Amino acid sequence: MLKKERQAYILHQVNLHNKVLSSSLCTEINVSEDTIRRDLYELAEEGKVIKVHGGALSHSFNQVYFPINGVYSQSQKKSIAQKAVGLISDGMFVLTSGGTTIIELARSLPPQLKATFISGSIPAILEYMHHPNIEVILIGDKISKNSKITIGTEAIAKIKQMKVDICFLGTNAIDTEHGITDNDWDVVQLKKAMIESSKKVVCLTIAEKINSVQPIVVCGLDEIDMLITELPADDPVLKPYVDAGIEVL
Repeated sequence: MLKKERQAYILHQVNLHNKVLSSSLCTEINVSEDTIRRDLYELAEEGKVIKVHGGALSHSFNQVYFPINGVYSQSQKKSIAQKAVGLISDGMFVLTSGGTTIIELARSLPPQLKATFISGSIPAILEYMHHPNIEVILIGDKISKNSKITIGTEAIAKIKQMKVDICFLGTNAIDTEHGITDNDWDVVQLKKAMIESSKKVVCLTIAEKINSVQPIVVCGLDEIDMLITELPADDPVLKPYVDAGIEVL
């Protein structure tokens, strides 16, 4: 793979998953860690990624305020958000993770909705605060500077004290063999607690992330109630997930 092709692949993975690990890129591209490190430094110098220890972040992932336009696959994420909104009713307690699809969900909430939204994601909380009629609960603890979300034992303990009506998970990767996977250990621990504390678990993901895998397992498909993508429910890509017992929307 030529350098230009290699860096294009890296940039696409950063946009798709918000964060990449150098070790994973070495395996995927079959090059040395030194080569990946040089590529990431060059991409960072060009302002295309943010270089961090062990990998890189997308610029959108590093923001507290997400732009109204310009997010990767934004039209698809808006479509997903509009489907998800239909699952929320007045009086519900709603637990959400972070991520740009969750931000689109927050922006799509109808102004007349009266519900309680709970999250440790700082960008999501800021969006919920703009809504005229919903109550907002921030799960507090140490803040991850990379993911802009509260992490740690206190945050997990607070989540475990809840039993919410519905949980919306921003999804980094999903496939039929490994289930939901991610690349951030602390965020994975939060998502595990969120799943345990929810009557219904809904995963939100653009179709491009379907049949992809990240290093850390969040949960198996048997712990997911619903999967929402921008695709029609009868799309062949979704059939294996329907066969696994997941409702698709």
